[in-house]
Amino acid sequence: MTPPLWPRRTRPEGSSGAADPGPGDRPVPPVIEVRSLLKTYGQGDAAVHALGGPADPATGRRLGVDLTIEQGDFVAVMGSSGSGKSTLMNILGCLDVPTSGRYLLDGIDVGGLDEHQLSLVRNRKIGFVFQSFNLVPRTTALAQVELPLAYAGVKSAERRRRAEAALTLVGLAERMHHRPNELSGGQQQRVAVARALVTAPAMLLADEPTGNLDSHSTEEVLALVDRLNASGRTVVLITHEDEVARHAKRVLRLVDGRIVEDVRQAPVAGPPPAARERHPVAGGAR
Repeated sequence: MTPPLWPRRTRPEGSSGAADPGPGDRPVPPVIEVRSLLKTYGQGDAAVHALGGPADPATGRRLGVDLTIEQGDFVAVMGSSGSGKSTLMNILGCLDVPTSGRYLLDGIDVGGLDEHQLSLVRNRKIGFVFQSFNLVPRTTALAQVELPLAYAGVKSAERRRRAEAALTLVGLAERMHHRPNELSGGQQQRVAVARALVTAPAMLLADEPTGNLDSHSTEEVLALVDRLNASGRTVVLITHEDEVARHAKRVLRLVDGRIVEDVRQAPVAGPPPAARERHPVAGGAR
């Protein structure tokens, strides 16, 4: 039997239940740990550094991108077209491989995994939400959300139970048997969020999740993401909109394949900024 790919995670403080005691327990690692990450297309004078990081002042050699994201953080990655944000997202989502450098996802060094192992990591460790929803036509919301569990080999009854719970969590308990053409854009994106969450991934990775939504649906989806993060879910969100990035606890800006700005907007522990604004702490500033 193949041993598990991922180390055991100790439960966050305050969660229900207790972690099994024993020598196998270990501190929870960062969800993302990237060191000296380079992604280069082409060679020699024609080389393009999609991700290069800062240059070594002595040699001019690119040093690569370093990035750590802790469990429970909410990070927005911003940048114009060609800045490297999509390349970074693809590598973090295990959809592409770096030219060099090291990437640990939830304590797993993904650089040493084969294609089958990478597909398991994508299925179990990352919940993807895309701008275009990526729903299957003529398939009910419930069946859409069950799909990742089917790929993971979860039995039918358990798939149904977990999919129903995920759809209830995103406020679609009354829409489980509706197809995409019977749902609004905001509802379709909430189905996509439920599908991303149903495997209980270490990270929710959202690529321009509100890009195809009107302003009302945008606020609905962002409020949902805020709630998920406030409950402890790690979120990495790719966006070019400042209004979306203000929901994040931390904002990274990329230019020409390097991180030029890293701003902390709220502590990792606790709710994201927009949730604080909606529900200010009693006795706080007026």
